[in-house]
Amino acid sequence: MNNTIASVQHRAVRPGVPVQRSSRPRSLRSMVASWRERTRFRWDLKRMSEVSPHLIDDIGLTQLQAKAEIAKLPFWQR
Repeated sequence: MNNTIASVQHRAVRPGVPVQRSSRPRSLRSMVASWRERTRFRWDLKRMSEVSPHLIDDIGLTQLQAKAEIAKLPFWQR
């Protein structure tokens, strides 16, 4: 088999921007933890927007951004 593609140096999309390489692929455990963290954030954001909408501004989001984040569905429901 020819390894021509494997021997080509990877280049950044923009010159001067470093390419971030992962030392190993993400584990299933870290992906699930990340998914749970995002789910929890959306749940907290929804409660915050219902109970104390002024706090949305305090965390640096607009009402429109908060509504867009809350409306996101899990990947299996899209």
